Amino acid sequence: MLKLPYAFYMQIALLGLGLMGRPMARVLLARGFGVSGWNRSILSPELVEGIPLLGTLEEAAKAEVLLLMLADSVAVNAVLEQLEPHLRPGQVVLDMGSSDPAYSKLHAERLKSRGVGWVDAPVSGGPEGARSATLAIMAGGDPTNYARVLPILEALGRPTYVGEAGAGHTVKVINQLMVGLYIEAVAEALLLAERQGLEPRKVQEALQGGFADSKVLQIHGTRMIERRFVPGARVKTQLKDLRLAQKLAQQAGLNLPHLESTLGFYAELEALGDGDLDHSALFKRLESR
Repeated sequence: MLKLPYAFYMQIALLGLGLMGRPMARVLLARGFGVSGWNRSILSPELVEGIPLLGTLEEAAKAEVLLLMLADSVAVNAVLEQLEPHLRPGQVVLDMGSSDPAYSKLHAERLKSRGVGWVDAPVSGGPEGARSATLAIMAGGDPTNYARVLPILEALGRPTYVGEAGAGHTVKVINQLMVGLYIEAVAEALLLAERQGLEPRKVQEALQGGFADSKVLQIHGTRMIERRFVPGARVKTQLKDLRLAQKLAQQAGLNLPHLESTLGFYAELEALGDGDLDHSALFKRLESR
């Protein structure tokens, strides 16, 4: 008798069909998982083409794994409040968005009392990483629950188990702190290059392969040079993550000056109405100062 891979038996409800959720759903479907999607707002048919859709969260609650790809902790809290009355022992909630680690710990404890597992496994790599299944994934939760969702995580990228519930979201906040600071550094460097009469693309090329090279320089730097800020990750999302980093730093009694200055630039961008631009638009703010 032919034994099918575990993926063919696993039913996933993917909640949140945004810039990341849609390509993740398509990758999982292509790899044999049973995936149905749900979104808080109605999306145009072409955006969700090929993804089976769920009408209600009550329908979603029938899946073995509830994969959350939502904007923030507020959205996660609201969705879980509606989901929980319909959950049953043995299910796992897999939160792959960027959320407050403190809420992750609370959700894990509360769901555990109902016999429901929790794993926080946020990602880094953006929509392109989601499409190519090369996401960096940082996972926290009970090891047994992590083992259950590992086939999903391995289908989407490179997972690393980093500790108990909340640890995944803590590492994600650290990741976003680093990304935000890298973007600010690249923006300053390219602006200086331009003002010195240099060709920024030649600067990119000259630095490639050296210690100053990075994906941020090559990808986000190109967006800065072209002044093309169509969102991969949005300014408002980067600002939310930097505020989480600020909260963690305060809890640890740390003063992180570059975090504070970079957070300030992103707050200015949002206040100017640029919250939906790509986070590389920090260059735009520096340029106008």
